[in-house]
Amino acid sequence: MDFSSHRHQLDIAGSSLSYLDIGTGPVLLFGHSYLWDSDMWAPQIALLSRQYRCIVPELWGHGQSGNLPENCHSLLDIADHMLTLMDTLQIAHFSLVGLSVGAMWGAELVLKAPSRVQALIMLDSFIGFEPEVTRAKYFGMLDMISQAGAIPAPLISAISPLFFANDASSRSPELVAKFEQYLASLTPDVIPTIVSLGRMIFGRRDTMDFAEQFTLPCLIMVGVEDKARSVLESYLMHDAIDGSELVHIPNAGHISTLEQADVINQHLSQFLARVL
Repeated sequence: MDFSSHRHQLDIAGSSLSYLDIGTGPVLLFGHSYLWDSDMWAPQIALLSRQYRCIVPELWGHGQSGNLPENCHSLLDIADHMLTLMDTLQIAHFSLVGLSVGAMWGAELVLKAPSRVQALIMLDSFIGFEPEVTRAKYFGMLDMISQAGAIPAPLISAISPLFFANDASSRSPELVAKFEQYLASLTPDVIPTIVSLGRMIFGRRDTMDFAEQFTLPCLIMVGVEDKARSVLESYLMHDAIDGSELVHIPNAGHISTLEQADVINQHLSQFLARVL
């Protein structure tokens, strides 16, 4: 679906934040995955914008957003930028739907403005500290990308499978090919932002330390074949956040919103209808 007529730009901290604003009703603020953009929510927006107002910002250096503002050093800063967006749109209360880093900054936003967020939905994410092994691996990849000023082909081959179910290359070859083409197309001017964001994500603080403060309705979903964020990590969040719900998404990797759009849509619709 083409949502281009619903796209807007907002100047925040000296850079241009791109976002979609579509539909009417209770407000949903979406957060997309690292190395993706608002398109990864297309099936959800198509359905939910019939009943809800969907605000879908794009991370710095992603989609049509500008590069990282100078004052942006952590996911806490990104949460501040998203609150600025909501303030500018004069939206007092909203629910958060985040996947991967979208849920990481989303959790930080809930801690910053608990009275404003009505529900938190976290997909394929982990708000705890990045495990040392993966942090070292990802920081090594980011160093290589930084030195090359691009994502070299061998790295694309290593990164791409992290985002999809095991049989994705045969079941959804177009989705995989489009993602790999996008990684190859990243230009030297955007690479510093991509690298800096990656370091913020994988060097994030342990938000699980504040789990008792998440007293709002919370739904956690995870693709059972997610290689970037394990099912175990979702269990840990579910265990730590009192009253949260946990859903396993079959035949899905990290980008479950596209791989199993109908299943995700069903769970989102049911949960939001119940808690809102």
